[in-house]
Amino acid sequence: GFSYVVLRYFNVAGADPAGRSGQSTPDATHLIKVATQAALGRRARLDVYGTDYPTPDGSCLRDYIQVSDLAEAHRVALDHLRGGGESLTLNCGYGRGYSVLEVIEVVKRISGRDFEVRLCPRRPGDPARIVAEAGRIRSRLGWQPRHDDLDAIVAQALAWEDKLSTRNRV
Repeated sequence: GFSYVVLRYFNVAGADPAGRSGQSTPDATHLIKVATQAALGRRARLDVYGTDYPTPDGSCLRDYIQVSDLAEAHRVALDHLRGGGESLTLNCGYGRGYSVLEVIEVVKRISGRDFEVRLCPRRPGDPARIVAEAGRIRSRLGWQPRHDDLDAIVAQALAWEDKLSTRNRV
């Protein structure tokens, strides 16, 4: 008896572009968070699970969505419901994947730092590719991403992680 919008998140990444907030979980397993911690010396290394997938470089492909774009998806979903819109289930992603190894190279380039990457066997159940089919959220809600740029997402995450490091040293 009520309307709803279900938003299926893909890999949420980045931080507030103004540096006010970001992922603060110290033992997170999210690739971009772990890679930025490795670049800043907060982790000894980064483990890559599987390099034999049927992808261009053998590592898994994932769709990353910048956190501010995800927040905007929530806003347009709420506007839709407040306007009397019907129930929907929508994917929140950009519809493009980046491989684990591509993301690591971007983190190294943006940070200007090298760090150890250990190649490990696949984890059971990890699919080779998870990429959003995001056309419905764009067509049904008019949502348009504004932060679809892996370099910027990594730079934001790196700045936030550096801010956390500084805050923890004080």
